[in-house]
Amino acid sequence: MAEKKGVKYFVVDAFAESAFKGNPAAVCFLDDDNDNQRDDAWLQSLAAEFNLSETCFLTPIIGDFPRFRLRWFTPVAEVDLCGHATLASAHVLFSTGLIDSETVKFDTLSGALTAKHLKIDDEIELDFPLVPTFEVNYIDDDLSLFSKALNGATIVDVKATKKDILVVLSSWEAVIELQPRLDEISKCPCEGMMVSAAASAESTYDFCSRYFAPRFGINEDPVTGSAHCALAHYWSLKMNKCDFFAYQASSRGGTLKVHLDKEKQRVLLRGKAVTVMEGYVLV
Repeated sequence: MAEKKGVKYFVVDAFAESAFKGNPAAVCFLDDDNDNQRDDAWLQSLAAEFNLSETCFLTPIIGDFPRFRLRWFTPVAEVDLCGHATLASAHVLFSTGLIDSETVKFDTLSGALTAKHLKIDDEIELDFPLVPTFEVNYIDDDLSLFSKALNGATIVDVKATKKDILVVLSSWEAVIELQPRLDEISKCPCEGMMVSAAASAESTYDFCSRYFAPRFGINEDPVTGSAHCALAHYWSLKMNKCDFFAYQASSRGGTLKVHLDKEKQRVLLRGKAVTVMEGYVLV
């Protein structure tokens, strides 16, 4: 049996302008040889070993245009959409010169995704699907559970996506100061919980958010690109606009420029990233 090659990896802080901010992701490169030798259990074990909110795996697809298969894993499960790890992947490809292009396409569980390197601002723009938010007639027990999970914070609105719950609080400060009860969030009928509020009129931001997914091994995600595919939909209806400057209020913090394309039902996410580590997985 041939000896397994070491898997090249990078750790990148995404949606950040400096190291140790934003959301860290491990970006691992597989080729035809080591991709075939490592099954899903191995990929999941490596994601658990990194113990970051996301570890992703890139496998090149041969063709005339830079294209990669992209998969995302939390420490406990594979997920079908992740913004910050896609940004991290594109950053590695652009910054290392691994591709000779300012655009790259990814084949994912959420379909084809595109990332562009915008040289003027040295930002990366991700083209993601819109995630609609919708009304749900929750029973009183559900609403009580949400309130308990958020430690009694005042809830002004509740919406849902196919997998997550969006809870809107009364103020920016309420989101910042929130001390959630993660054990209670785990009991809620959702994979993850977004908490958001509008910014004050004098703020440079439009809204802030936080994201909790303890069921997926992520107590609080530092910056959640995919959540903004739903937040853009919600806040566009509330604010009657399509362009947002958003802040995710985790302890690390992160900023995103968000554009909702209503006609195409797409969300464009812009941000920066910083590589903080690289090496090889030897097993």
